Amino acid sequence: MSRWYAVLWLCFALALWPSSARADELRPAYIEMTEQAPGQWSLLWKASTNSRLGQTGEIIIPDNCEAQGESRREYSGSNILTRLTLSCAGSVQGKTIGLKGLELSTTDALVRIAPLDSAMQTLRLTPDQPIAALAKPSVISNVAATYTIIGIEHILLGFDHLFFVWALVLLLKGGWLVAKTVTAFTIAHSLTLVGTTLGWMSLPSQPVEAVIALSIIFLAVEVVKSRPDDIRLSERFPWIVAFLFGLLHGFGFAGALAEIGLPEGDVPLALLTFNLGVEIGQLVIVAVALAVLHAIRTFQSQWLQPTKTAMAYGIGMIATYWFMERMIA
Repeated sequence: MSRWYAVLWLCFALALWPSSARADELRPAYIEMTEQAPGQWSLLWKASTNSRLGQTGEIIIPDNCEAQGESRREYSGSNILTRLTLSCAGSVQGKTIGLKGLELSTTDALVRIAPLDSAMQTLRLTPDQPIAALAKPSVISNVAATYTIIGIEHILLGFDHLFFVWALVLLLKGGWLVAKTVTAFTIAHSLTLVGTTLGWMSLPSQPVEAVIALSIIFLAVEVVKSRPDDIRLSERFPWIVAFLFGLLHGFGFAGALAEIGLPEGDVPLALLTFNLGVEIGQLVIVAVALAVLHAIRTFQSQWLQPTKTAMAYGIGMIATYWFMERMIA
């Protein structure tokens, strides 16, 4: 296989990546049961209008509860909100709650149960386990585990953020430089994530998503133009580039977290563990990227630069598609 044949093959493979994926597509369904008075509960179910769940899903309520009146459905942005009043005989602990139709979807559902006489409980439903029992609450462990997993999934399945981190690794040389740059990216997106979630700052989502795509294009171009005898500004001060673009990526993370929802009374813990999950996922991306490049350098060193170039072209083409899509949306 010739060098250029390998480059073309890799470009083609990367071009087949799901180009319609968006940065913050991880939007699980959200179910909230709040006890308003002894035995009287309000139920809120939120699902994306783009998902099958939003149209055909059905809540499985605890068997000691009955619906009072008809459900009320409304639209809020890209979500369908369904509200229902329940009357429950006795405690819901030990009972089950679920989401019919979840087993046919590719998303998860978060469940928040807030009784009057005990602590709030957070559960996670999956296509493999669409029904869960309401055991005795353990607030800290439930919230921490749930939002850590969401953070990990968001960075690994939010392709914008994944590509940005991958492109950083392609651009830089040396593990220590990569570590400093990724740390700067983490600090920056943490600042805007927290600030936006707590209502201290905001930016409209469409321009933010467009500029996030543009940040990936910028890095892809820098990788392609990189030369051993001509160190570019982005290679001299990559942590500055990562920090500035990281601020924008933080708004993207905040938008996804707003779609998911935060448990009242545990917002700081949810924020902290979501961000921790993002950092864990980020480290996984960096480790995989470094391992792939190390393997190529070890076994076929002459393919290293063509492979980097091919990956950069593939990432850049997908990001360009995202940018144009978001500009005209």
